[in-house]
Amino acid sequence: MAGATYQVFIENLTQSLKVAPNSFTIKFTIQFLEDARTLKRIEVYQMTKKDVLEIRHRFSPATCSIGKICGCYVDGDRKKVAYIDSAFLSLPEEESFKYFDIFKKNLSGSIGKNLVTMPFPTESEFDDGTQSFLMKLRKSELRDPALVEEFYDKVIESYDYTGNYLILLIHDRYDIPGKTSDGITMDDASDEVYEYIMCSICHVNLSKAGLSYFDNDNTFHNRVRDWIVDMPDIGFLFPAFIDRSTDIHNVLYYTKNAEDLHFSFIDGILGTGAPVSAENQKETFQTIITETLGNNCDYEVVKSIHENLNEMITEQKDNPEPLTLSKTSIKRLLSESGVPDEKLEDFDTKFEDAAKTVVPVKPVSNDASVPEPPAPKVTLYANNLANTRAFEVKTPDVVIKVNPDRTDLIETREIDGKKCIVIEINDEVTVNGIVVK
Repeated sequence: MAGATYQVFIENLTQSLKVAPNSFTIKFTIQFLEDARTLKRIEVYQMTKKDVLEIRHRFSPATCSIGKICGCYVDGDRKKVAYIDSAFLSLPEEESFKYFDIFKKNLSGSIGKNLVTMPFPTESEFDDGTQSFLMKLRKSELRDPALVEEFYDKVIESYDYTGNYLILLIHDRYDIPGKTSDGITMDDASDEVYEYIMCSICHVNLSKAGLSYFDNDNTFHNRVRDWIVDMPDIGFLFPAFIDRSTDIHNVLYYTKNAEDLHFSFIDGILGTGAPVSAENQKETFQTIITETLGNNCDYEVVKSIHENLNEMITEQKDNPEPLTLSKTSIKRLLSESGVPDEKLEDFDTKFEDAAKTVVPVKPVSNDASVPEPPAPKVTLYANNLANTRAFEVKTPDVVIKVNPDRTDLIETREIDGKKCIVIEINDEVTVNGIVVK
């Protein structure tokens, strides 16, 4: 259901039931639709690597169609210092190349880690909602100074950073070329124009001090320090570009540091639920395993889970869509890895309990008689759960890293009444670079 159609539906429902827009009946209906839409999006609607690359390739002189670029330079006291407001194609070539680098970086990194597709909650699509505001900003083509200024104010209020930074905002239209069934692009067969805005938040820092060569007097002097715009710290693409089409119900969020998601920015500007960080996804997966296995959490079972998960990742490496693990697929993974059926009897409960620790459930109403909403839907990206480059065995004093294809070299044994980790040696051994016999 498109955003505008959805809003009309709620308005018609309000009128037909003769209730207030904020009544419990309307809120409950919104919550019901929200649950259904969220479930559908998690299972289907994610920007893939292929989707991201298609937009990223637009940022070059040969393909660029960016119409407008706006920006605001903010100092450490959160004061607006300078503005950018220009037709992008009128910029000097050298400057445009620097902007291309920034925009490309804003669409880089791992899907599900640095780049996360996030659905808007239904209420954000009403007139005073975050998604509705972004729709107005996109529709204005960044030609409404008051609207752009309001966006700057929202960013300054919600972005938690003490230094100087630059807010960049662009508007573009991409005439999506058609494609044949065998993937051949047809530039003259376009069915849709993807209109979007993209925001990049870049720190601005002084260049490093040092000596610099001055050719006019053929000598070295103290280097003149300049304020340099760094690559983006965070940013977003709205609307999302999914399956080569516009999806106004989703936004693609970028973060340079996957463990510093800037929740206040997400809440204030996007209004979406906070994504689960890569580290939290890994911790959730580990909690699910340890809670499910209990006393059966031994080395051989965990090794089998690791091997099977790596095999799944390897099989999907050429697939542009990232491999995600649902409750069902994790349960199947554990079963195929040798976890006894009796340990999986209450798996669903343990999974939902672990999910609630990373995605708190928001009540539908303050009324205690209203039932709680369903358990949160957590998307776990396989690449965030396993290290395909190394298999690690760790004790408080020893760390052993093994080629994941040779986990058979390590086993656990009881020797003289002590639990030991045994490593098979079939080649030379070095200690601090010295070959030992």
